[in-house]
Amino acid sequence: MFSSNNARAVALAGGLAFAAAAAALAQDKSELPSQPGMAFAPAPLGLGRLVTKDELKGWDIDVRPDGHGLPPGKGSVKEGEALYQEHCASCHGEFGEGKDRWPALIAGSGKLTDDDPKRGVGNYWPYATTLFDYIKRAMPFGNAQSMSDNEVYAITAYVLHLNDALKADAVLDGPALLKIKLPNAENFTPDPRPDVKSTLCMKDCKDKAEIHSEARKIGVTPGDDRGTKDERKPRVD
Repeated sequence: MFSSNNARAVALAGGLAFAAAAAALAQDKSELPSQPGMAFAPAPLGLGRLVTKDELKGWDIDVRPDGHGLPPGKGSVKEGEALYQEHCASCHGEFGEGKDRWPALIAGSGKLTDDDPKRGVGNYWPYATTLFDYIKRAMPFGNAQSMSDNEVYAITAYVLHLNDALKADAVLDGPALLKIKLPNAENFTPDPRPDVKSTLCMKDCKDKAEIHSEARKIGVTPGDDRGTKDERKPRVD
């Protein structure tokens, strides 16, 4: 067993070691660059590297409704017709009418207010820019992102022509695409539900929940012939 002198010696040695470690930490801290909210800079883990602009460009290909992200390039309706027959007609039909169970791209003279509405680009899609976006990112089926931007512009132009949104001799580029206004755009409204914009509540957010068994009160719960809770307690004879 330790004597009281031994215990004091151990405590003194531990205190000296702690003081030395604290002094070393203070010295290291003064030599490191300061960062807001951090006592000292984190040591690098040595894993990975910064992504290059060219690598990021391969992922950053989406196009927004306002046209942000539209790449340089252009394509004509005439060029798009040949490309459409090559890449798209096998699923969407020669004139966008749809084939087998693949979706149609045109709705003809149909309206969304019909009893059995047919949804096409011309009568349902809100923005021509997102048509370009979808073709560029996801088409052709099974070989997505295999077409050049010029080819995507051309196919987009042809699909819009099939929907009476472009003339047969039209050439489509980014600025021209932004000028196209599809008729159903005003019927799309923002989702008003406050799911991602709501204020985070951590305390006293809602009233305490209470569970009511109305069915048991009026006696319609199946098998509700067991009596009260006290009556169901086991008897001890």
